Amino acid sequence: MNIEIKEQNGSYIGILSGWIDTNAASQFLEELKPLEENADKNIVLDCGALEYICSLGLRGLLKLKKTSAAKGGSLVLTKVGGEIQKILTMTGFIKLFEIRQA
Repeated sequence: MNIEIKEQNGSYIGILSGWIDTNAASQFLEELKPLEENADKNIVLDCGALEYICSLGLRGLLKLKKTSAAKGGSLVLTKVGGEIQKILTMTGFIKLFEIRQA
């Protein structure tokens, strides 16, 4: 599991890759903190290289979404496909997030 965070034109882009399973979930939640601190901005999470996400990882995404909404920012997931789309659909989380494919 890896998160690369970039600031671009006043927005934050997080590029997620690998597996966010129960072993990596605590690290994932820790690495989301810089995005939570800047949740008043637009945040885009690129999920194109993300292979798997567990329920704890989904909880971290939901917390980031709620923090963004409370601070007046936004959270968008991009390049959601394959296994990640299946997981989001099965859990109902697909309805909770703004998802763009490009």
